[in-house]
Amino acid sequence: MIDPQLKNIIENALNEDIGNEDITTSAIITKNTTGLGEFLVKQDGIVAGLDVLEILYNIFDPELNFKKNKNDGVKVTKGQVIANVEGNIASILTAERTALNFLQRMSGIATLANEFTERIKHTKAKILDTRKTAPGLRFIDKLAVKIAGCENHRIGLYDMFLIKDNHIIAAGSITKAVNACKKFRKANKENFRIEVETTNLEQVMEALKCKVDLIMLDNFNLADMKKAVELIDGKCKTEASGGIDLNTVKQIAETGIDFISVGALTHSVKALDISLEIFVQK
Repeated sequence: MIDPQLKNIIENALNEDIGNEDITTSAIITKNTTGLGEFLVKQDGIVAGLDVLEILYNIFDPELNFKKNKNDGVKVTKGQVIANVEGNIASILTAERTALNFLQRMSGIATLANEFTERIKHTKAKILDTRKTAPGLRFIDKLAVKIAGCENHRIGLYDMFLIKDNHIIAAGSITKAVNACKKFRKANKENFRIEVETTNLEQVMEALKCKVDLIMLDNFNLADMKKAVELIDGKCKTEASGGIDLNTVKQIAETGIDFISVGALTHSVKALDISLEIFVQK
């Protein structure tokens, strides 16, 4: 069964691009023209989104025959044909850009996520994504992160408490903010985790006394991060956050941190270069 959220994203993307009609294809291609489209990888990376394409073609034109040559999450190299789509050429051309937009973006996210994972594989740390996703595409962006072997942070504002600096200012203290979340949680009979963002060791100690599930160390230098991890000593999970890139992630992971959140996975990712080559049947 297709996830309703994924189905909605795909349908919206198709409608956004096609509108009432693909006038160029309608003008040039006869309705009975058939052929083959090959998805050609033009740079090395991790492929993600092939399962999404299979659903996309089934929604747009069920008579198209889509075949994967690779599975999501595997390494691909320049020159490989990772999938084929066969059937009505007009349908293949009309859905081309939408299909490539999903495949290129998701593969770009997966490729970058894999690079981060490779840098820290000798540690216990896990890479997390954030909510810094393309509006309307969070499901897709976070799916690509999972395909690459990383983990999703909270999906939205509704599935986990995350007490940030402005929440602390508004509440008056970390303790007051945490207590309010615990009261809310009890009243609503939910068991959402509570995470607190901290910016110094004093805040870490206060959050620790509140017995939260996760403490975020935001923009800590390496020395203070090591101290914070030692202070917490496994009493709750720890997360490093704030401007982390491929050059800094290894040292951060080696502090003993549990999780490292990287907004760049989804907010500024470069699409993987993949093209669709068309072959018309005579």
